[in-house]
Amino acid sequence: MSELINNREHRQEILKEVIRQLHAGKTVEEVKEQFAEAIEGVSPSEISAMETQLVKEGLPIEEIQHLCNVHAAVFKGSIEEIHHPDEIPGHPIHTFKEENRAIEAYIDDHLGPNLEAFKSEDSKDNIHSLIEDINLLWDIDKHYSRKENLIFPYLERYGITAPPQVMWGVDDEIRAELKGIKLMLTDYKGNKDEILDRIDDMIHEIKEMIYKEEKILFPMALETLTEDEWFVIYDESDEIGYAIISPDVEWRLRRDNDRVQEDDLASNNVRFDAGSLTPKQINAIFNHMPVEMTFIDENDVVRYFSKGEERIFPRTRAVIGRTVQNCHPPASVDIVESILSDFKAGKKDDERFWIKMGDLYVLISYFAVRDEDGNYMGTLEFSQNIAPIQEIKGEKRLLSDE
Repeated sequence: MSELINNREHRQEILKEVIRQLHAGKTVEEVKEQFAEAIEGVSPSEISAMETQLVKEGLPIEEIQHLCNVHAAVFKGSIEEIHHPDEIPGHPIHTFKEENRAIEAYIDDHLGPNLEAFKSEDSKDNIHSLIEDINLLWDIDKHYSRKENLIFPYLERYGITAPPQVMWGVDDEIRAELKGIKLMLTDYKGNKDEILDRIDDMIHEIKEMIYKEEKILFPMALETLTEDEWFVIYDESDEIGYAIISPDVEWRLRRDNDRVQEDDLASNNVRFDAGSLTPKQINAIFNHMPVEMTFIDENDVVRYFSKGEERIFPRTRAVIGRTVQNCHPPASVDIVESILSDFKAGKKDDERFWIKMGDLYVLISYFAVRDEDGNYMGTLEFSQNIAPIQEIKGEKRLLSDE
């Protein structure tokens, strides 16, 4: 076993040296020939460990990102494919790969021919066809967003940080190219050759990213993530959306998700649609929000109010258990009753008022709270001083000094 570990560590050192020598100016072919034996059978996890170590040693993420395509060229043909039983229709990785096939097909069957037509004649119709192609390819943003916001956070929890950072940077470069190309086509100035070169480069980058996903990222994720984590990724994918195609098969876990719920019960956590919190955390979060919140139930009884440091309206615990009508002066009860009546009847889902109170400019918002079937559960009141917000002008992109 120690010999195996030593061999793995030795190979990782050699692989790190590959990147260093590429950075120093050696060609891809020189490196491939010199280290052909060392890179045989390299696994995605080893590449991940290598890049993470390089970042720890001080190599900027941007440097690794610039070498990203070189990585793929060096490791192409040598990264072992790992097959997993989880990779079935409906599984998030299966959906990612189906999207990749759809992206490749669109590039080959639509963008490619339209690019050739534009190359022959830069007519308005041919320019318009390319703009339509770029618009559709922008769907790739959803593919990248699911990857970045659903897979990357879990990898980072396991200490796999460098590959996600590098890949995210390249994703953003592809997004920028799509936007830039569309702008050039929309404001076409006869620079056909420049546009052709940029589209060719963009296609190359997209296909290289597909290769990196399927040979490095996806096998690494399948090796690392648990079934419960894949369930969360699957469950939240719809919120972000899909590229070109959508999954037409519902993925079912081999086992249910009861273990996570049992863990929450054992730790006294309150489970939400997205995560779980302790009662102490919930109370602290509500009290730190820059708004005052009050909730009344379906019977108009006050059940909760937040206790932030700066209050707009006085509240005491004595209001808990009282009807909301009894918490307002007689002159405003009719307004309260009207709001609640509309909420309960389904005529409205929200109502807002704004009033001046000395230096405060208070926005008071009411929201009908309904269950998944649309049944009225109560009303949530938000009160906020919006005077500081109204004073905001321009942009702020830098940290404050204090």
